This record gives sequence, C-alpha cells and structure tokens, in this order.
Amino acid sequence: MTTPTETVSTWLSDFGTALEQGDLDAATEMFADECYWRDLVTFTWNIKTVEGRDEIREMLEACNGTTEPSNWQLEGEANEADGVTDGWLTFETAVARGNGHIRLIDGKCFTLLTAMVELKGHEEPKGTGRPMGVEHGADPERRSWLERRQAEQAELGYSTQPYCVIIGGGQGGIGLGARLRQLDVPTIIIEKNERAGDSWRNRYKSLCLHDPVWYDHLPYLKFPENWPVFSPKDKLGDWLEMYTKVMELNYWSSTECLNASYDEDAEEWTVNVVRHGTGPDGADEALTLRPKQLVLATGMSGRPNVPEIPGAETFTGDIHHSSAHRDSEGYEGKNCIVLGSNNSAHDIAAALWENGADVTMIQRSSTHIARSESLMELALGDLYSERALAAGVTTEMADMIFASIPYRIMHTFQIPVYEEMARQDADFYEALEKAGFLHDWGDDGSGLFMKYLRRGSGYYIDVGASQLVIDGKIKLRSGVNIAEIKPSSVVLTDGEELPADLIVLATGYGSMNGWAARLISQEVADKVGKCWGLGSDTTKDPGPWEGEQRNMWKPTRQDALWFHGGNLHQSRHYSLYLALQLKARMEGIPTPVYGMGEVHHLA
Repeated sequence: MTTPTETVSTWLSDFGTALEQGDLDAATEMFADECYWRDLVTFTWNIKTVEGRDEIREMLEACNGTTEPSNWQLEGEANEADGVTDGWLTFETAVARGNGHIRLIDGKCFTLLTAMVELKGHEEPKGTGRPMGVEHGADPERRSWLERRQAEQAELGYSTQPYCVIIGGGQGGIGLGARLRQLDVPTIIIEKNERAGDSWRNRYKSLCLHDPVWYDHLPYLKFPENWPVFSPKDKLGDWLEMYTKVMELNYWSSTECLNASYDEDAEEWTVNVVRHGTGPDGADEALTLRPKQLVLATGMSGRPNVPEIPGAETFTGDIHHSSAHRDSEGYEGKNCIVLGSNNSAHDIAAALWENGADVTMIQRSSTHIARSESLMELALGDLYSERALAAGVTTEMADMIFASIPYRIMHTFQIPVYEEMARQDADFYEALEKAGFLHDWGDDGSGLFMKYLRRGSGYYIDVGASQLVIDGKIKLRSGVNIAEIKPSSVVLTDGEELPADLIVLATGYGSMNGWAARLISQEVADKVGKCWGLGSDTTKDPGPWEGEQRNMWKPTRQDALWFHGGNLHQSRHYSLYLALQLKARMEGIPTPVYGMGEVHHLA
C-alpha cells in the first residue's frame, strides 16, 4: 500500500519532471477538476492565485520558461485525513529558493502553495552566515560598530540616497524595514510621530490588542515567553521602539512627508519631507529624497471616514473621530454618544462607562461579534496558541497553513467554526439580540475573519463591552443614524433626541489609496484603485472576483509604488515577499510580473 509520503513524493517528482521538460499538458493534468495554485512571488513575481486547470495552464505558459523550477522535494512526512493527502515542500527556481504546501485528492492536486524564501546569492546573513560583529587584529583605520552606525545615519538621505522610502513607521513599516535591513536594501522609514510606537501610545488609554501574542510576533524577534496574551498599547509601543533600535533601522521620527511624485524617465521618486527639530538650533529641516521605490505603510485602513452631519459645526461639546480619541477620563456624569458598533466603538464606549459617563451607542447596521475566549479556542487555537506550539505548530508553520488555503474556498473552512461558536455561545447571542443589538455572521455565515479579509470592518472581538450592552449599562439605539447635531444634543433618524456632551465618530476608514491621493495625486490613486478586499461581491467588497487582497504587498498599476499593511500577522508574513520583490529590483534581477489585477474600483 502506498503511504502518504510516497504519494506526495511521487507527485512532486513527476510534476518537476513535466515542468523541466516543458510538458505543460502533463503538468496541468496532474491537477484535479477543482484546483487552486497560490503563488507568492516565485513563478509570477506577484501575489496571485490561479484557479482551475485552464488558468494554471495559462500561468505556466507565461512563467515556466523564465522561472526554471527544479528540485521539488517533500519536506518531512506527508499526512492523510478525510481523503486529503497533504505535505510541505521545497523547490528552487533560477534565482530563488522556495517552500510551500500541497493537498492531493485521489492523487491529483487540489491546492498548491509556492512561496519564495530567499534569492540565490542574496541570502540573509544568519546562521552560519551571520556577521562577525568585530574585526580581529590591529588596524589604525578601524571603526567601531557605533562609528559605522553613526556614519550611516549621517549620510543616508543626505550625501547618499535610499533605495526605498517607507512612509509610515507603525508595525507594518517597522517590520518591512527590518526585512529590508537584513537584505541590505538602503531604506528610510518616515514617521510623523515623535517616537516609534507612538501610533499605539497615542490612542485611547484602554486600547489593547484583541489578537493573541502567538499571532502578533514581529519578524526575527519574537515576544518573550512571559509576554501577556493581549498586549496593552503602551507596552506594544515600547516594544516597537526597542525593535527599531535593535534591528538598526533608519527610522526618521518627527518627520512629515509633504508630497511625492514619480519621474518615469529617471525611474525614481521625488519625496519632499520635513524633519522637525533636526536642523541648527532645533529648527525644522526640509529635505528631498530620491528613492527608486516608495512604500505606503500607513496601515490597512486609509484616512478616517468622518461623516458630514448637519449641524456638527454648532455642537458646543467635544466631537472627534475615534482615531483622535485619547482617553475617556473627564467625562464622569457626561452624556456621551458613540456612533458605530465595531471594535473601536465598543472599546471606547466601555472605557467611557468605566469612567462614569452616561454612554449611548448608535448602531447603524448589523455587526458580527465573537467572544474573545471562543475565538481563541475555536478559530485560532489550532494555529496560534500554547496548544499549537505543543503540537509542533510554530508561528511560521501557522502562517503558511493560513496562506495555503485559497481565498475562494476559505469561507468553507470558516463556516463550521462560527456554527460551533453560535451553538456554544447561544445564550450570549440570545441576550445580545434581546438587548436590541443587530447581529450577523457575515453574508455567508463565515464570521469574523472573512469580514476582515473582505472589508476590514463589521465586527467586534468581545472583551467585555457586550455584557455592558446586554445589561443596559451601555445604552443602545440600533438601526438608526444621527440625522442632525444640535448645540447640546443629537437627533436620530427616527426622531429621538438625545442629550450629548461628547460625540465619538467610530465610523471607520477609507481605502489606503486615499493616502496616495493625499501624498502623490488623485490621478495616481485612481490609477492604483481600491486597496484591500477580495472582490467577493459581499457587503462592502464589490466584485468582480480578484482572489487576493487588492494592491497589497505586490506590484500596482503605478510603477515603483507599493502598499504594505494589515494586522501584525499579515505585516509579519507578507513583509518577506514584499522585501524580496524590492531586493530583486535593486539587484537588477528580472521580475516579469504575471497576472496584474485590473482596476475595477477607485476607492
């Protein structure tokens, strides 16, 4: 009887032979009728999923000859469960080494993941290749590490130009900067805040990561084993600040990007910045940077969505977007209105209640809620937890398992999770609905993670605020909006008037290309199109189907412009592939991009 390991090994050997011989008919026939191949840079120099034999054949016709894949090997032992045989794999291309994952059904490929690991001749200096750190012997011209570091900081951006500029020094920009540093890509990270980590420190006092620590590691340097499961914002901010120093990043804090433009002939950007307080006697310093590549790492979301509400200018209390909400102290006994019902709205409403405020949440549309404990157990426990680590599932393996599931069918993996959540927490959801809260499970019952991937909104991970809603401690008005703001009240669309001293607009964010419009031009923003979403044709994720996150971590319709964002998990995982794409271009390695997405939506 053939073992799973023999089955996968034979498939990989036969597949490799077919590709090396250019027998694309034979290679294509090795896939099942329903099949998916997700490629992270290796074949396509893109982040691209091809679906079905016809699309796989087209991709191979375009890419196989230039890719020159070889040496397909099973890594470890394969497994079989419920009729699916799967295993991890390694392979090479002409210029890179890769790894991946495969699932076979009845001997034919159902899903294939291929991901670039490193560029040949440009490997990261680690393991046996790590730097010595000191030059033994005697040399009167020798400079210490500190002297070399100080010289680099004094020169980069002044007498020498960076190859890459990253605008945004939050978790995304920092993680990508670390990847590029290890690949020896001269990079400057531009951050408007005074210190690395301020993008977290400057948020409302109660903010805490809702994702668990195992999900949130940065590249190279994991959180200590005694780090809390859910990171408080200021603790995370300190970690990010420490990380920028330890990883030797060229991090320009207190620096504002004024504008940027691309010179098609020179193939470089002109990026005008102001460094606050770095000139003589603490004066501001205006500089022009001329990188070859520009990355917007301004977060998954774009600029805040601030609705235009009649009468807002007459309001005599405090009114601001949730992104500007710093703390909830000082509102004891005050009437506070929170417009919105997603994560920030719940967090802020709960913090206001804790500080003695009279809080009303205005829920405009239905929201999915998952209890944190249930999410940890049912959705993340097998991949990101102590349980997962004990079973041998490292963070890197968990990232690849996630990546191996094509977006087209990912909802089918998620639906059973949320069906079990609904059963397990039935009393909780019944109480929520009895309180008048409008709840949903996503358009197809696939819950929180698919909402995140499709629209980046529409959910709350419950860490306590839902019970306040259930108990009436956070008052709720659902299925309505604010129709008008008066000097000391709000009028709802059903005619009810509520007294108000504070209005927090927890109304979300626009697409990331809004930053391109602000910093570059509306023309470039429209040329790139909407960022994020899969084209699932579900609520706030209009079709047509694209199969990958729009414009994220991959080439865009604007040459040399890239977008990097997402949660800590995505920033960590996809920063590798973006960094490899940038490094290849710096080294002059041919990068023929296959499957560039069409622009269907401008914002």
